[in-house]
Amino acid sequence: MQEKLLNLQEAALNEIKDAQSIEQLESLRVKYLGKKGEITSILKEMGKLSAEERPVIGKVANEVREALESSINSKKEELKALEQQKQLASEVIDVTMPGKVFTVGKKHPITQIIDEVTEIFMGLGFSVAEGPEVETIENNFDALNAPKDHPSRDMSDTFYVNSELLLRTQTSPVQVRTMKNEELPIKVISPGRCFRYDSPDATHSPMFHQIEGLVVGKDVTMAQLKGTLDNFVQKLFGDATKTKFRPHNFPFTEPSAEVDVTCFKCGGDGCPMCKQEGWIEILGSGMVHPNVLRNCGIDPEIYSGFAFGMGVERLAMLKYEIDDIRLLFENDMRFLNQF
Repeated sequence: MQEKLLNLQEAALNEIKDAQSIEQLESLRVKYLGKKGEITSILKEMGKLSAEERPVIGKVANEVREALESSINSKKEELKALEQQKQLASEVIDVTMPGKVFTVGKKHPITQIIDEVTEIFMGLGFSVAEGPEVETIENNFDALNAPKDHPSRDMSDTFYVNSELLLRTQTSPVQVRTMKNEELPIKVISPGRCFRYDSPDATHSPMFHQIEGLVVGKDVTMAQLKGTLDNFVQKLFGDATKTKFRPHNFPFTEPSAEVDVTCFKCGGDGCPMCKQEGWIEILGSGMVHPNVLRNCGIDPEIYSGFAFGMGVERLAMLKYEIDDIRLLFENDMRFLNQF
């Protein structure tokens, strides 16, 4: 039996030495050292031995078991080291290879215009005011001196929530809220979304964006309005840009004016963009109507102010030569990636 154990040890050690994986090594451990392994099978025959032979064979069996366990542990460490080397070799990073290209998003052209205009006016000392998109009829129409029969109040022009609320048709209600709640003097711009009952086409959208400005204080004049807007358009369209003020009528300003700028494509010479006129209309403006000041709790005998408003989509379409407003809302990345 002793010879049998020694032969088993020699055969097992050779198999362990030739093992190529930890899985194969585990199979050998079970084969030789498991509860139903070959050493256990041999030891089951010890009952046939004499009392003198049993201690000798038991000692040899323990030595064989220890030799196999030691060999298996050593081989396991060797195989783990080899596997680690292979893994490291397969995961080597070549720092000279070009990296993966990650797609980085861009600002939407509407957001670009809002940010650019906001930055210009903040540089002129304006702060940014915001308000809710669901507004009261009082703030959206009444406080702004809009007559009860004004066309913009019609159901065909405005989205009404109920008899007191609507989706704001302009960002002017933010000016009303500011005049009612803030201390004078006031110098703010109010960018945001507006809503009107328009059928979508190349130049109209039921949802659009505006940026309006308001200055209220003592001795505020039309000359300051013109100087502010001159500075603004030159920063937005270039130093050579000129402005032209045309008389107009708005219920919330008096006097009122539409503001044109020299075409930034032809410089005023006339081209298809400006319809050969050399001028492009960009915004409306005027001195705040005394009734608006009174409605907001401001004495028009002491204070005056000016206001202006522009459509963000119109600015974007002019600056980027976009011929259809719907392109700005269709989220076609082939279009948006151009800006």
